[in-house]
Amino acid sequence: MFGGDLVPLPPAPSASTCPRMSVPPPSLDIITAPSSAAYALVDSGNGRKLERFGAVLVDRPEPQALWTPRDAEAWGRAHATFAAEDDDEKGRWRLLQETPETWPLVIEGVTLNARLMAFRHLGVFPEQVPHWQWMREGIAAAKAAGETPRVLNLFGYTGAASLIAARAGAEVTHVDASKKAIQWSRENQAASGLDTAPIRWIVDDARKFTAREVRRGKSYHVVLVDPPKFGRGPEGEVWDLFTHLAPLLDDCVKLLAPAHARLVLTAYAIRASALSLDGLVAEKLSGRGGVRQAGELALADESAGRRIGTSLFVRWMSRHG
Repeated sequence: MFGGDLVPLPPAPSASTCPRMSVPPPSLDIITAPSSAAYALVDSGNGRKLERFGAVLVDRPEPQALWTPRDAEAWGRAHATFAAEDDDEKGRWRLLQETPETWPLVIEGVTLNARLMAFRHLGVFPEQVPHWQWMREGIAAAKAAGETPRVLNLFGYTGAASLIAARAGAEVTHVDASKKAIQWSRENQAASGLDTAPIRWIVDDARKFTAREVRRGKSYHVVLVDPPKFGRGPEGEVWDLFTHLAPLLDDCVKLLAPAHARLVLTAYAIRASALSLDGLVAEKLSGRGGVRQAGELALADESAGRRIGTSLFVRWMSRHG
């Protein structure tokens, strides 16, 4: 179920024991997503990465690629290259070959529409495939126990995880602050033939929504949390990861089902480490037992097998997860 080392959570402290709970240091894991017909990291180097999304090759900035590219011929076949503005993620794409405005990618059994966006991404994050597979294991465990699996996807963006969960038989609640993201998710839903799947698409602030769900006494077998560094809710609510993640996780923990429960926290490009996220999750789940895993998601280039970290993560599951 987990790759790498499993770290048991410490028991909840009591008044008669040491008042300071120590968190066992985890052995951080690197989980590398596989290449597929839908995606591959073809080559990397000189601060760039060359990726294949279906049949479309894109050249994007990647500051971590400090080495030298290996496949010069492949870079010459790129369909589009992205130029960032002032070291920011925002910038513009320059088309080098005829490129469709939107094209489909089939990942984990669902169809996701890719397109070139102004913030250098394409609306699809293939490095998350291992998390989606692990989520499906949790859904299967809940079904095997005779329960109807329920999945909460916070900051769900274009809906990949929500669609994969629904296809696996879960009832899904998908929350995102962007109406455009929800519309994109619905397009992916139609492309995947999942129009009648039990998915609630909700435009809302994640913190407000989870607080309401706690008051309603709701529970979920899988909770996915994939927040940005900064953002705004539909009514201008401010999100700051370092200020608001801890209280959000308080509510997420309250929403976890008593058994067959799993939590996935992912964070991209922040001034932190997997160690800090692991410490936070360990604190929030200290009374639940179970096991957790922390580390980085990564992609390996096909030219030399060099790995690029894409995001930090912590995963937790109950002992009957």
